[in-house]
Amino acid sequence: MPAETSKVGKRGAVVIPASLRRRFGITEGSLVMVEERADGVLIRPAAAFPLEMYSPERQAEFLLSNAVGPKDYARAKEAVRKMGLDVRKIPHYKPVRS
Repeated sequence: MPAETSKVGKRGAVVIPASLRRRFGITEGSLVMVEERADGVLIRPAAAFPLEMYSPERQAEFLLSNAVGPKDYARAKEAVRKMGLDVRKIPHYKPVRS
């Protein structure tokens, strides 16, 4: 893989050669990672994943379904009630008694 040369412009802007942008799927507005290395700077594509926002109902489902044992389930039910939700209306799995 042959090296390519690029100039650093005002404010530190670097133009990535078109052939490399195409090869790595970098388009205008793409996020890139810039890492300091012992021998220089590494620029590579970055992945961005959307943040999932959970509704209060979904949070309540997590609390109730992940309870381990009756005491934990009772605490989860109380937390759900404090959220202003009706435990009976939240689809969830109850812990199995052992």
